[in-house]
Amino acid sequence: MSQAILQVMIHGRVQGVGYRAWLESQATASGLEGWVRNRRDGCVEALFAGAPKHVADMVALCRHGPPSSRVDSVTSETGSADELNLRRAGEAFSVLPTV
Repeated sequence: MSQAILQVMIHGRVQGVGYRAWLESQATASGLEGWVRNRRDGCVEALFAGAPKHVADMVALCRHGPPSSRVDSVTSETGSADELNLRRAGEAFSVLPTV
C-alpha cells in the first residue's frame, strides 16, 4: 500500500483552544504519522503521513476542529519525507514548537 504525505495549514481561531492536542489525538487514533505546530501568523500547520484514505479523512476532520475552535479555511499540499523527519525521534506524531 502506498503512503500519502500532506502538509496542511488551518486558519481561523485555532490557537489557544486545544486544537493541537485535539489534532494529535485524532491523528494518533487514526494511526497516522507526522506533526503539528502553531505558526506565529496565528494558523496551525500539520503534516500527516499514512494510508491515503486515513490522510484524507484527517484533513476533513481538520475542517471542523475541536468544539472551541473556529476553522475558516484549510489548505493542503503534498509533503515530503524530509518534512516528516521534523518530528521528534521515536515519536510517530509530535507536537512541535511554534515557528
